[in-house]
Order: sequence, then C-alpha cells, then structure tokens
Amino acid sequence: MNGRFPRAFNAMLLVAGLAGGVAVSPGSVEQPFAFVPRAEAQTNRILAVVNGDVVTQGEVEARARLFALNAGLQSDPAMVQRLQPQILRLLIDERLRLQETQRRRIAVTDQEVAEAVKEIETRNGMPSGGLVAQLRRSGVEPRALYDQIRVQISWARFVRGMMGSQARPSDAEVNEFIAAWKARTGQKEYLVSEIFVPIDDPANEGEVKRFVDDVVGQLRRGVPFAVAATQFSQSQTALQGGDIGWTRADELDPEVASVVTRMPIGAIANPIRVPGGFQIVQLRQSREIGNDMATMLSIRQAFLPFQGRLDPNAPTPQQIAQVEKARAAGQGCAAVEALGAGDGRPVDPGPVRLENVQGPIRALLAGLAPGKTSQPIITPDGVMLLAVCSRETRNLAEMTPDQARAQIFRDRAENVSRQQQRDLRRRAQIDRRA
Repeated sequence: MNGRFPRAFNAMLLVAGLAGGVAVSPGSVEQPFAFVPRAEAQTNRILAVVNGDVVTQGEVEARARLFALNAGLQSDPAMVQRLQPQILRLLIDERLRLQETQRRRIAVTDQEVAEAVKEIETRNGMPSGGLVAQLRRSGVEPRALYDQIRVQISWARFVRGMMGSQARPSDAEVNEFIAAWKARTGQKEYLVSEIFVPIDDPANEGEVKRFVDDVVGQLRRGVPFAVAATQFSQSQTALQGGDIGWTRADELDPEVASVVTRMPIGAIANPIRVPGGFQIVQLRQSREIGNDMATMLSIRQAFLPFQGRLDPNAPTPQQIAQVEKARAAGQGCAAVEALGAGDGRPVDPGPVRLENVQGPIRALLAGLAPGKTSQPIITPDGVMLLAVCSRETRNLAEMTPDQARAQIFRDRAENVSRQQQRDLRRRAQIDRRA
C-alpha cells in the first residue's frame, strides 16, 4: 500500500459530471511526458476545414497531450501520430457541435467553464488553480481543456432542448418503468461502462478499428476506463465516464449482450461491431434485479505525508512527529476531518460500499464502530487515519423514482444525440487535408 488513499475509496479519480471534464490521474504529476516543441508552421498546419472553420495540427497535438496527461502516459511523437486520425475526427465532430450550438445561441459563459474546472479540482483533491498549473507543467495549453468542456456543456443543453417535453418523463412513465423493472426481479443485470466510436464513412472502418484496438490495449495496460471514455467516446455516457449504469442483457445490442453475459467482473472486451460504429465495454459488477444487499459506510480519511520515504529502522524526526500527531488526533470523524483539512486530499470520499473495499483496509473498516478512529496506518510515504461515521445495510438494487427518471432520460438523450450528430455530419462541408 502506498501513501495515496486506497483506490477502492474512489476518491482520487473522478469524472466531472455533466460538465464532461476530465479526470486527472494522481500519478501524472510524477510522470511529466516528453513534449518536444514543433515548428510554428507545422503546428499551425491545417488538417481539416469544417464548414469554413479550420482544425490545425496544434489542436490535435494539444488534445493528444491532454489525453496522455489524464491517463498518466508518456506522450511522444509516435503516440500523437497513432492517435491523430481519431482525435482529428473527434475534433471535427466537436466543431460541428459547437457550430450548431452557436447557431442556436446556446451560450456557455467563462464562469461556467471555470466552475467546471473547479469541480474537477475539488473531486481530485487539488487546490484552486492546481489543474491549470498541472496542465502547463506538462506542456498542455489550458484552452484544450476549456474548449472541450465548453462544447460538452453546450451540446448537453442542445440535446435537452431537442428532447422538449420528453426530457421530463411523466409520473405515469416512471411508474410504468418501475413496474416493469419489478416484474423482472431475480433476473440478472449488469453494471457496464462503454466507449462508443462511430464509423461515419464505411471506407474508414479499418482506420477506426485500428484506433479502437489501440484504445483497448491502453485500457488493459492500466489507462482508467473513465478517462478514455471522457476523451474518446461519442456516446452521451461520455459525460459520466462511459457509465451506462445497471442494465439487462435485452437492453444492450445483441452482439454486446452476448459478450457481457460471458465476461468476468472487471474485464474489458475486444471492440464489438455495432450499428453505427464500434463499442468497447467493461463489466464492473453483476447482480440479481431487486437483490443487492450492501453495507454502506460514511467515512473520513486523513493523510500526513513524510518528507522522504520511511526507513523503519531509522525514522527521521519529522516522520516520528507525523506519527505522534496522528496518534493524538482523537476519536471520531470530526477529529479526522480536522486533521486532514488543508492537505489537498479529499477527507470525505463519499459513500463507501464495504464489500468493494479490498485488502486489509476492508477488515479494518469492518471492525471500526461508528464514531471510532483507526490506529495510525503507517506507509512508506506517510501515515493515514480512518474513521467510520455511519454504517447501514440496505438493498442497492431497489429502483427509486429518481433512478427510473434518470434512466429514461439517459436513453432518450443518447438516441437524440446520435441522430443529431449524424444529421450534422450529413449536411456539413468537411475538407480533410491530412
């Protein structure tokens, strides 16, 4: 175990909700990639003209570097070259979306973009301004992120507007949805994430297939699925890091369903050809409809870092002082929260499902009564304290009206988004010069 909070707590890697922002890998600061500045003429080379608007080589490289930073990868010219065709297609689609939302006067203010950036920083335990500073240290112009956020916010508003009254499912529709769900109690359902990459021209299918194969390879080498989905998926679920939510096999494309029902938990499937493109899926969990009893915890966590790595046989005075500080923190969530305040790491990771916590931390949390604090957990990089605030057992498989309403909306929004994107492509004048 290292000095970072356990990944099972889901505290360090989060996607920025509706803003569709990026999730910043905590390891990326320690792994700055080697970006070699290119000649200005090469950077400004026009790769495509979209209804009169240009997409340049510099924009493609900036988005590739942004993806590399999010994923904690090393960025080099070979990686940029490999990703260029797909990133160019994504930027063309973004330009089409931006043009349409501007034509309809759907405004996204600088303040809204700044709030989305702040949300990303908060969810990743970063200080104000930390994300922009990290981007610049890594050779990424913040505008690459700002532009992506602006398009995603405006497109989400556009899709909602196109849905009209369908954006608000009626009580009757919600009740019908819940009744149908309850009728399937005992059947299997799956928690799935997706990346959808469309094929706009059948002549480009081979190029798209090579790209999605490369994405799968990166995922299996450790790139977080939510990061890749946020960057590359053209599904509306990209705004949630690719999260489809709990779904039944009969709600998936038949080809996808045949794979998901045979996948082990945590597996990432090879690209699946579906109508309109390729789908990459990850199976996160499975359960019976209506039956998913879980122990849910509210916890607080604090981490006191060491200056240098710990030598158990020769701890430094600073390391000894940090351990003593943890021991003197007192009992309960308020004490742990006060200890962790100002450290830059989130002290409240949100609801924690005990069954999903791995390793010795699970046994430690299982043995802590509400209001009690753990003994200091000493790691090579620092000392950590955990406190359990509350514990309850509940059935997570129950369908609430809010969940039903959200699922209905998500399904409808996805259909509208894909249809509108196809229409924009069909009407557009696109001159690809690369």
